[in-house]
Amino acid sequence: MRSTIVITILTVLLFLNACDPAANKSKAVTSEAAPVASPQAAAKGQKYQITPQNSKIEFSASQVTGKHDGSFGDFSGQIDFAGTPEQSRVSITIKTASITADDPKLTNHLKTADFFDVEKIPEASFVSTAIKPGGEGGASHTVTGNLTMHGVTKSITFPATINVTPDAATVDSSFSISRKEFGITYPGPSDNAIRDSVVLTLKIHANKAG
Repeated sequence: MRSTIVITILTVLLFLNACDPAANKSKAVTSEAAPVASPQAAAKGQKYQITPQNSKIEFSASQVTGKHDGSFGDFSGQIDFAGTPEQSRVSITIKTASITADDPKLTNHLKTADFFDVEKIPEASFVSTAIKPGGEGGASHTVTGNLTMHGVTKSITFPATINVTPDAATVDSSFSISRKEFGITYPGPSDNAIRDSVVLTLKIHANKAG
């Protein structure tokens, strides 16, 4: 009887972890916003353009009973490469109304005041403030920068793998952040609560600017 109870508990825990995309992801470290380098400093070096045609910004979020995937379709940004990743800067601006999820009803709900409130807060943005060699999980670097989302700006630090060639600069990263850190606190139904952690996945393949 006791072994049956243990097996049942383990099965439930495995099911809950399977529904939680953040369970095995690196967790971004969040702190107060940091100073950003001047535009003059960013103007130096080669520029690589980030567009929806060459890059993806995706997310996964979950409730107790399952997960949902989504992405942003309208964004623009730039990598200012100054010889090494450590001397470079990444900046990106996202149009929050371009959010889509794997369920049309959820897509519409995400645009409301319960979540991104896209009419009042039409943009989110990220500007890196430091890039250091080495990162969690075998990543080549650790990136720190100011993320502004839902009208709240926080410094976040996360692992990323960065590679730069003469024609392109790539940044690949997948990590979890707490939505509540950015004032997105809608709890969801009482019998199917929304988890705090959301996984962000960046697949940046920025092309060399002409």
